[in-house]
Amino acid sequence: METTDVLVIGAGPAGCIAASLLNKQGYKVKMVEKEKFPRFVIGESLLPRVMDHLDEAGLLEAVKAAGFQEKFGAKFVRGTEICDFNFAEQFSNSWKWTWQVPRGQFDQILSSTVKSMGVDLEFETGVTNIEFNGTNSVTTVVDSKGNKKEIAAKFIVDASGYGRVIPRLFNLDEPSNLGVRKTHFTHFKDLKRPEGIDGNRITIIVHQQRTWIWIIPFSDGITSVGYVSDPSFYDGMPQNPTERMLHLVDIDPNLKERFKGAEMMFEPKSIEGYSISTKQLYGEGYVLVGNATEFLDPVFSSGVTFAMESGAKAGKLVGQFLKGENVNWQKDYTEYMMQGINTFRTYVSTWYTGELHDIFFSDNQAPEIKKQICSVLAGYVWDLNNPFVKKHEQAVKSLHKVIEIAK
Repeated sequence: METTDVLVIGAGPAGCIAASLLNKQGYKVKMVEKEKFPRFVIGESLLPRVMDHLDEAGLLEAVKAAGFQEKFGAKFVRGTEICDFNFAEQFSNSWKWTWQVPRGQFDQILSSTVKSMGVDLEFETGVTNIEFNGTNSVTTVVDSKGNKKEIAAKFIVDASGYGRVIPRLFNLDEPSNLGVRKTHFTHFKDLKRPEGIDGNRITIIVHQQRTWIWIIPFSDGITSVGYVSDPSFYDGMPQNPTERMLHLVDIDPNLKERFKGAEMMFEPKSIEGYSISTKQLYGEGYVLVGNATEFLDPVFSSGVTFAMESGAKAGKLVGQFLKGENVNWQKDYTEYMMQGINTFRTYVSTWYTGELHDIFFSDNQAPEIKKQICSVLAGYVWDLNNPFVKKHEQAVKSLHKVIEIAK
C-alpha cells in the first residue's frame, strides 16, 4: 500500500494551489487526476485575486512565461449602453490585472510546475472508493489500464471539480438555490478582432435580461464565445451544435459583425444545470476545495477564484492540523469561504433579476461606489472594509432603489 501525508484528488487550480502550499510546508503530497492533461474545461477568465495565490504558491512566474492575454478589466454592453470596469480603479489595495487563458494550457502549466516541485502526480487515475478511520483514510484508485491500488493518507483534499468525488461517494451533494441555466459555447478564429483594447478585453453582452454572452479573447488569436440563459431560451433552435452556434451568432448584432463566417476550433458544446452546492465543506479527515464545494455561475468569472482561494486556505489549514495545531474548520474554512461565495451569489442573483444591469448602466455612477463594485468583480470578496462586500445584499438592493427613484 502506498502512503502519503496528504492525498489531493484532482490537478486543477484548486488542487495545484493546495498541493504546492503543503509541499512547501514539507509534507509528502500525492495527487491523482482522472483526466489526461491537457484537457478542455471552461472558466477561462481569471480575476486579479488569483494572482495572490499563484504568487504565494510559487506558480506565478511559470504562468507569466506562457504569454497569456493580460486582462485589465471588463466591458459590459447592453444595446448601445456600455459600462467599463478598470481593475486599476478599484477600492481594494490589490492586483490590478490578471489573464484570460485557454484552461487546458493554463492547468497543464500549473500541474507541471507543481510536479517539478516534487509533488507525486499521477494522471488518468480515478478514485473508486474511500474508507475513513478517523482522520486517516485508505483510497482505492484505478488507472487507465485497469490497475488498482490503495493509498493511505493522513488527510484528503478533494479538488475533483465537477467529478465531486467525496460529495458523491458520501451523499453530500445539494441543489443550488440559483436557477438552472444552460450554456452553449465554442472557440472562434477571431480574424475580425477589433484594434486596441476592445479586441483584447473580456466583453459581457446583455442579449436579454436573463440571457448574456461572453467574449473572451486569447493571445493566440482565438476567442471564446458562449451564451448563457435559461434552458427554454434554446427551445426551437437547431439541435445540431454547430448549426445552433451559427444561429446564436446570427441573432446578436455584436457577434454577427465579428464572428459570422469565422472558423470554429471545435464543435460547440452545451452544459446545463452546472450550479450545485454541498451539505458540508469538510469532515473528519477531508476538506473540499474548488468546484467540489460549490459552483455558482460563469458570470463574473468567480469559479477559478473560489478554486484557488479554497485551495490556498485548505492547504494552510491542513498543514496546521497535521502539525497538531487546533483548527476551527467551521470558522476558519466554511464561514470564511461562504463569505466570498455569498457575496458573489448576491451579484449573480441580481444580475439575472436585472437589478445589477440597472446599476451598471446607470447614467450617474458615483465613482467611489463604482470602485467598490469593481473590487468585487476583481475577486476581492473577502475585503470586509468594502461595504459592497460586508453588507453586499443590502448595499446592492439599496443602490438599486436609489437609481429607481432617480429615474
